[in-house]
Amino acid sequence: MRVDGARLPRSGINEPTIVGESLALRRVLDLARRIAPGGAKVLITGESGVGKDVIAQLIHANSARADQRYVALNCASFSEGILESELFGHAKGSFTGAYRDRAGKLQLAHRGTIFLDEIGEMSLRMQAMLLRFLENGEIQPVGSDTTAVRVDVRVIAATNRDLPAMVARGEFREDLLYRIRVAHIEIPPLRERRDDIRPLARYLLSKSERPLTISPAALTVLEAYRWPGNIRELQNVIEQMMAMTDGAEVGVEQLPHSVGTVDRVALSPGRERRRRVADDLFEKLTTGQYRFWEEVYPAFMCRDLTRADLRQLMAKGLAASGGNYRGLLRLFGMPDAHYKRFQNFLSSHDCTVDFRDYRPGTRGSAGDALPPPAFRPAEYVSRTFPGAVAT
Repeated sequence: MRVDGARLPRSGINEPTIVGESLALRRVLDLARRIAPGGAKVLITGESGVGKDVIAQLIHANSARADQRYVALNCASFSEGILESELFGHAKGSFTGAYRDRAGKLQLAHRGTIFLDEIGEMSLRMQAMLLRFLENGEIQPVGSDTTAVRVDVRVIAATNRDLPAMVARGEFREDLLYRIRVAHIEIPPLRERRDDIRPLARYLLSKSERPLTISPAALTVLEAYRWPGNIRELQNVIEQMMAMTDGAEVGVEQLPHSVGTVDRVALSPGRERRRRVADDLFEKLTTGQYRFWEEVYPAFMCRDLTRADLRQLMAKGLAASGGNYRGLLRLFGMPDAHYKRFQNFLSSHDCTVDFRDYRPGTRGSAGDALPPPAFRPAEYVSRTFPGAVAT
């Protein structure tokens, strides 16, 4: 998916150009166009980089509000106080630096559409304020003592988080979820619609200032890669390839190391590779050579480690802790206070493993992720970490 339409400064946006040939993408587009004419609130979900913002623009461009403003706001980019001001506006003098009255994004989007990206990152307080707005359509700028202003805005929200799971953990309001999920569009990751990779790569190359083609071998490697960063990562890779070539064709030699080498190793003997990676990480973490946040986390965020690698490591750790996620903290060099951060990281990146498969006395179903029969998890934890309980 790629936006090729310029935003109009005061009256909506052009319909974005969306490139792809997969059946999964066609289903998403059909659903978006069916939803667009009505005024229903829409929740768009999917991994980071799949193009949720593009689908939101498509809905607006095909709606009755298309000639009005489309306003986008990333909820993860601001602290709670700043986000409140961004959404609802503020009055002059309401806080340090508020030198004048300022309209919020909701007021700017009056009669148009507001796109709230990363809505799962909102605090519970901000969720309550948004819910109140959705119920009565009124906004009260921060620090203002005037009558609340009523605005007419269509809300499209997006997230890469599992909102129902967050509701179960008390991190997201159930009533707000019902309000924003009147219509729901789930965008599959790029690895589940590989038919889109070739046309996307060729389209991105066509935007180059000089004529460029891509070799069949390079396209084959691109199709085989897992694309954890989805279309955003593909855009970056194509830009790198264009910068690295002097000729008229980009090939395998221009592929970044993470795409051209590391992942091809992962694709062939995948099970053995994951086992080797997990074994190496586990040994370094448990012997103090590595710390999870200092070595493993950056490697994962830089795409040097895959989700499968992390799941294999979690499985090995849970086998050692007797299925106890808290036991992984000391095992991987983390303080107890990092438990919630650790759980949120695993959940948001789909790296969790079912702890029940590794509880003592149960039979796991994780196949090669389990330790050899002679390995006794509870004994290992009590011997290595005195006082730890493998429950």
